[in-house]
Amino acid sequence: MIDVSREKFEELVAEALDTIPPDLTRMMDNVVVVVVDDPPEPGLLGLYTGIPLTERGDWYAGVLPDRIEIYRNPISEICETEDEVVDEVQITVVHEIAHHFGIDDQRLHELGW
Repeated sequence: MIDVSREKFEELVAEALDTIPPDLTRMMDNVVVVVVDDPPEPGLLGLYTGIPLTERGDWYAGVLPDRIEIYRNPISEICETEDEVVDEVQITVVHEIAHHFGIDDQRLHELGW
């Protein structure tokens, strides 16, 4: 386990977001990414809640933003170095953004994520 301050962890999440290709970030719509200390259930490193882009239709208007939560404590608990935290944050951010684009866990695993 490594202790990563909330401020530093938020920086790592921001840096991970900055690595997403601009063509993809331009397509992201009505979504917020936040750092949360602990997940609602054990075993989660991140969570996407919302309506994926692939499921939105003409009816989609006036809804609250989708939410991507990245969980600081579980990620810190499984990592022993700051480099491991950087890698795990990057993987988790990409994984949850993929859900925003409508990619499910099975397909992500097939792609190596």
